[in-house]
This record gives sequence, structure tokens and C-alpha cells, in this order.
Amino acid sequence: MSKGIRLTNEELEYMRLFESITGATVRDCIIDGKFNRIIFVIKEGELGMAIGKGGRNISLLKRITGKNYEIVEFSEDPIQFIRNVLKPASIREVRITKKPDGNVIAVVSVDGKDKGIAIGKNGRNIEKARVLAKRYFNIGTVLIV
Repeated sequence: MSKGIRLTNEELEYMRLFESITGATVRDCIIDGKFNRIIFVIKEGELGMAIGKGGRNISLLKRITGKNYEIVEFSEDPIQFIRNVLKPASIREVRITKKPDGNVIAVVSVDGKDKGIAIGKNGRNIEKARVLAKRYFNIGTVLIV
């Protein structure tokens, strides 16, 4: 887990449950009440294990808790991490720029047909990208173009 990230007892409980069902290693857990979901950031390379064959693990978690789950595969590379967050949207390019005022911006170029997927219903996917990019790489703004 990254330095400076504090988890609540509730988040830690969800992490323990997720790891016991999936066998995947969880780096982070975010309970997102606004979009009624729990977001897990998992160790690189463990996405298939986390989801399970045919989505079995996620279905089981949903049945047990009644919550919706989203999984993001971690990457130390901020560009790859943003790509992972916005999957399954087809990303052309991610540019990260540091402004003179110190703010860091990520501009994500998406295939036109996938813009809606990248943004998500009511902005849920772009919001997830913003929260995680800020949390892990101090990127203050994520724009979809």
C-alpha cells in the first residue's frame, strides 16, 4: 500500500473478505457511497485471479454483501495505471503534464466510440480515475479528450 493512505476498519474488513475469496492481493480499498460501489486496487498481474472464472468471485462477493465491486490493477507507471483504471475503454494516449503552478494534469485521448465508456454513467469512471490518480500519483486533474 502507498504511504499516507489511511484505511477505515470497514475498508480493512472488505479487503480481508476480498482476499479470502479471490486469493488476490489488495493494495487499497475505497468505499464510494456516491456511486454505491467498492473499488479495490489489486497487485499487478492478479486481475484474472481476482475476478475469477466467468466473474465468479465478484458475483459471490456481491451475493454476500449486496455491494457492487470494481477492480483496478495497480501499476507503478502512472500512464499504465490510468489506462488500467479506464479499462475497457480504448485509450490512444495518456499525457501527464506538470503546470508551472505545480498542479499535475493527465490528458487521456480516447477513441471516439469509447468516450462514453471512459466517462461512465453519471461520470462514475472518470471520477474513479481522478480519485485514484490523485491518491497514488498526486495528479490533480484527469481530462478525457
